[in-house]
Amino acid sequence: MSRLRLAAVAALALTVSACVAPHGAAPVRPVTPPPVHPAPPPSTGKGPVPTVTTGTALTAGVRPGPSIASLPIDPVRARGALAAFRLSCPALLKRTDRSGLTRGADWQPACTAAPGWPDAQAAGFFQRYFETAEVGGGRLYATGYFEPEIAASLQQAPGYDVPIYGVPDDLAEADLGLWAADLKGRKIRGHAVNGKFVPYFDRTQIEAGAMQDHAPVLAYAADKIEFFFLQIQGSGRLRLPDGSVVRIGYAGQNGLSYTGIGKAMIAQGLITPAQGSMQGIVGWLRAHPDQADGVMRQNRSFIFFKPLAGAGPLGAMGVPVTPRATVAADPAFTPLGAPVWLSADRTDAAGLWVAQDTGGAIKGANRFDTFWGAGDDAARIAGGMSARGSAFLLLPVGTVARLNGDAGQAARP
Repeated sequence: MSRLRLAAVAALALTVSACVAPHGAAPVRPVTPPPVHPAPPPSTGKGPVPTVTTGTALTAGVRPGPSIASLPIDPVRARGALAAFRLSCPALLKRTDRSGLTRGADWQPACTAAPGWPDAQAAGFFQRYFETAEVGGGRLYATGYFEPEIAASLQQAPGYDVPIYGVPDDLAEADLGLWAADLKGRKIRGHAVNGKFVPYFDRTQIEAGAMQDHAPVLAYAADKIEFFFLQIQGSGRLRLPDGSVVRIGYAGQNGLSYTGIGKAMIAQGLITPAQGSMQGIVGWLRAHPDQADGVMRQNRSFIFFKPLAGAGPLGAMGVPVTPRATVAADPAFTPLGAPVWLSADRTDAAGLWVAQDTGGAIKGANRFDTFWGAGDDAARIAGGMSARGSAFLLLPVGTVARLNGDAGQAARP
């Protein structure tokens, strides 16, 4: 949801921290025959499987996956994925692919064909224009996110006293690549204090009023716990006292690293690993109101919002995300706009998706966050989502061979 969305709800206890290195020309592994992919491992509930979290897809290694024709593509899911892919195409053709796997022109044939392709034959579209590729061993870990709805008022009133802030006017972002070439792509956020650029206020300071008049207040939430989890999602709906609904979305972040409070709570003995879902964490916070603020403030990151118009929240590509079709991914390992195939031990997560979003805790190869829309059912599925198995990117036909050819060229003296 067009944001540095800072965690998957089901992975609050399992956040991953990674620094993405600048792109390089490191060779991929030589092309080999597609491997035999075993059935996904059973879910253990013990956290994400190990994955590559630094570098890019090229440095992680890329090899061919199974033929798309061999995948059990559900026709309904294929239609949803095709619709999402169509939305992504304008941005996909213009974006620089941070993973290093594709170029804008690679997507032109599929994007040209997509608008006129019959929905009833959507599976055939993916078979015609794509091939599968396995990145970094292909070991999948998937969580879920949704669009929460919370009670709020546009004016401060009794029962509505939790400020929902827009971007503060003193928050600045510095591109470190302007100072050193090896820091290209690395950015930090902060503000100027006594002539020095320092980190911005953290959650505790912001809640204590440190921003003063620097940030506009868009609305006031009725419940600080609900608002905390809306921040984690990065966008949501505000249900106003008159019954109307206003959408808000990610507009900025204070620049401080996200901390999954579930992980901290487990380490402190407050909850067990089995209670690390959104529902378990919320239940504990409700049962311990005297400790809730201190626990939530362990996450120093703070999200700023803006009003949204239109039918749905926007993803990192600037297009609406699609329930049961959009996944958030790490753009260093998955081209944004690319379809992905998840072979998962949860049937609701398995199938065809399109990478249209990002997340601060969604880092590494084969790490995905599935989007489920709004409502109680979406919250239930997303809050308990923890799927493992295998993942494959769907890349334009010929991409894997080209990558290995380019690597061979680079290796010659």
